[in-house]
Amino acid sequence: MIKVIAKNYVHQDNLKEVVELYRELVELTRKEKGCIKYELFQDEKDPLSIAMIEEWASKEDLERHLSSEHFLRIVPLIRKHMQKQTDMGIYNRII
Repeated sequence: MIKVIAKNYVHQDNLKEVVELYRELVELTRKEKGCIKYELFQDEKDPLSIAMIEEWASKEDLERHLSSEHFLRIVPLIRKHMQKQTDMGIYNRII
């Protein structure tokens, strides 16, 4: 099992639009094979800081997700509204 934490910083005027794009991405991704959790969180101190926290059964499931039609279609639309590049980490459970 692996976890992914993808942190983004949204331009102030685009938060509502970004959340709607993520809503579609989350809905479609949760139906994918190997997706255990796929949730979007907002920082309490900085509402423009959002994080996608994911849990996948395997690295192969994550790789399939990253090449899915909906990911390849929606993520570029989301990226247009970000202040900087996504800070993404992939974590393997050790305990």
